[in-house]
Amino acid sequence: MARRAAYRRKRQNRFGMLLVAAVIVMMFVVVMVKSIELKQKLAGYQAREAQLMEEIGKEEQRTEEIKEYEKYTQTKQYIEEVAKDKLGLVHEGEIIFKDED
Repeated sequence: MARRAAYRRKRQNRFGMLLVAAVIVMMFVVVMVKSIELKQKLAGYQAREAQLMEEIGKEEQRTEEIKEYEKYTQTKQYIEEVAKDKLGLVHEGEIIFKDED
């Protein structure tokens, strides 16, 4: 009878060890799969970040152009150009030659 009990305990220990090993292997597989998914997400986020940084650069350049244009629109030269082109105004004594269409 003692032999049977010892055999059962030994068998239960083997089953328990096998069960623990299976759980560890499954956890390892899950961690590896999640690691691969995270690496893929990271690559996607890095690509998106690069794209957004490029867009930010373009928008900053556009902002500078708008500021420069705003400064230009406040100059006397701009006002004269608009007066000539849009309103047809000229300086006193100025002669305008137009092409015949």
